Amino acid sequence: MQLNQHSRLSIAPMMDWTDRHCRHLHRLLSRQTLLYTEMVTSAALVRGQALHLLEQSQEDHPVALQLGGSDPDELARAAKLGVDAGYCEVNLNVGCPSDRVQSGCFGAVLMEQPGLVADCVAAMSDAVAVPVTVKCRIGVDDQDPTVLLPAFLTHVIGAGCERVSIHARKAWLQGLSPKENRDIPPLDYDLVLQMKARFPDLHITINGGITSLDQAQAFLAAGLDGVMIGRAAYHDPAAILCEADPRIFGVGKASVPEDAVVQMLPYVDDHLAKGGKLGQITRHMLGLFAGRPGARAWRRMLSEGAHRQGASPDLLLEALRQIGPRNDLQRTG
Repeated sequence: MQLNQHSRLSIAPMMDWTDRHCRHLHRLLSRQTLLYTEMVTSAALVRGQALHLLEQSQEDHPVALQLGGSDPDELARAAKLGVDAGYCEVNLNVGCPSDRVQSGCFGAVLMEQPGLVADCVAAMSDAVAVPVTVKCRIGVDDQDPTVLLPAFLTHVIGAGCERVSIHARKAWLQGLSPKENRDIPPLDYDLVLQMKARFPDLHITINGGITSLDQAQAFLAAGLDGVMIGRAAYHDPAAILCEADPRIFGVGKASVPEDAVVQMLPYVDDHLAKGGKLGQITRHMLGLFAGRPGARAWRRMLSEGAHRQGASPDLLLEALRQIGPRNDLQRTG
């Protein structure tokens, strides 16, 4: 399946969440959905030689690497490192509003410098043979998105970018925290749809506030090329990913979260054998049975037990016994 086809549904890059353990769980729930790493800064890879940040498993593909930075040469070198590590796409972060990102002159603040973004995209595209994509906002602060966004897209298209993920909110760099920037600025889905009409050859993925496959299917039916889901997929992964393959991609059958738990056991064994800790994996599994009978007991057992001395994969099986049969008419736990 082509990468553009995989991007019909993707899981957003989320700092401290979409690490390699999280991605492995998500891949067990959906074979087709495009997954993204957490944002990795180009400086960490090129200047800090923190190549451990690129660790991944080929079994989890397709996986895209998201980079943060604003120096074209450094981003090009970082992109090359990412491709050498096996990633099938390199994505430039032009959407994160955190103070730490602003101080490094990357993330959403780059919406104010579309020419620099274009230079970065061009340098990265020259350095690697995989797609170079951009994740952006519709604007920042007092910018007029109806003017800024088409101009921004024109720049990145001119630099060779063929796929963009648009978070359909402004980012307020002054006055709002990163958490508030995920909720307070109003969503403008219509503007993203207008961009698809204006740039029909640009592959546009919509992001922001999307919480269900029903919404995803509606956006695809409206003509958008892809849908990116973030927090909803992390907190309730089964609701988003278990039926993604048949409903969004038209292949395979729905997965079962209980099966994913069992399939995680060899992965957990390997992680522990290498000196890792059980909680590094199970923290991503707490919402796996959200809304199911026994979900509260599942969360409690993993939260309390994973950090105890000698915690083993058996804890997962013990917690799994607390989950009752699925009953869509009874949402408890």
